[in-house]
Amino acid sequence: MRRREFIALLGSVTAAWPLAGRAQQTGKVSRIGYLGSSSASLEQRDLDAFRLTLRDLGHVEGNNITIEYRWAEGDDSRLPGLAVELVNLKVDVIVTLGTPGTVAAKQATNTIPIVCASFGNPVESGLVASYARPGGNVTGFSNPPELESKRLEILKDVVPGLSRIAVMWNSANAAVGAFYRQVQTAAAALGVTLQPVVEVGRVDDFERAFSIIGRARPDALVVVADRFLLAHRKEIVAFAAINRLPGMYPYQAFVSAGGLLSYAANDIDQFRRTAIYVDKILRGAKPADLPIQDSTKYELAINLNAAKALGLEVPSHIQQLADEVIE
Repeated sequence: MRRREFIALLGSVTAAWPLAGRAQQTGKVSRIGYLGSSSASLEQRDLDAFRLTLRDLGHVEGNNITIEYRWAEGDDSRLPGLAVELVNLKVDVIVTLGTPGTVAAKQATNTIPIVCASFGNPVESGLVASYARPGGNVTGFSNPPELESKRLEILKDVVPGLSRIAVMWNSANAAVGAFYRQVQTAAAALGVTLQPVVEVGRVDDFERAFSIIGRARPDALVVVADRFLLAHRKEIVAFAAINRLPGMYPYQAFVSAGGLLSYAANDIDQFRRTAIYVDKILRGAKPADLPIQDSTKYELAINLNAAKALGLEVPSHIQQLADEVIE
């Protein structure tokens, strides 16, 4: 964890102690369902921020709230069944992460409020009527497709002579279409070719995808934002390293796993904001009246060890822009 995040979280804990002490020991215990796309270990840092913010707002786990966790462990096919489990537990609100999990929760209930900490275009996915007035039982925080343009711009600055990029995306994710179209638009503007483009929606798809990319010998690899692909980041990063492919990734965890670059929304910030929405709902607000908000904080991460292994010199102006540099 970065020092400034630790300090922020520590301050949040300190501020929460008085609230925790004042929390009522009796009365209604609210039940929150959490539907995770990957694993507890991968999402632990974000969930710590979520729980600490809830404490700041007077909701203490084990006191006046309980949280029921369900994890898909990188297998999106499990999400519908896990969502039904949470609905059957009669939770007061469901927190999701990513479009597939939110779609699964929405299919399981049209009455229990759902707050998504991070998803793609929820209007295009059919989850909400509009950003300003969601209109149903879903609200949350969205990552704009324009992020993909910025990722390609940074990659082109780092990789000299970049002309052909392999793209990996999950077409089964209802939100990813808008992201992939943005990749296409950005590539055309930058004068680079997207080839090959491979779809990966199941674990069985990786071997075929890796084979196609390996034979094509592109200049770099771009992974389009998707939580299923995040869950399998270690395999993707290992493949890129073996094939000497500079990679631009949509989540910082790829860089921690050895990938070259990531440009992404700050999930800790979005989980804090998610906790604020959960608090509002537990106090009577309706998700239909809580507008969808775009992410507001973004982070660039660079792995200089990966750059060195690839024989790349990351320009100083890119390093100066980075929020995290791994050396």
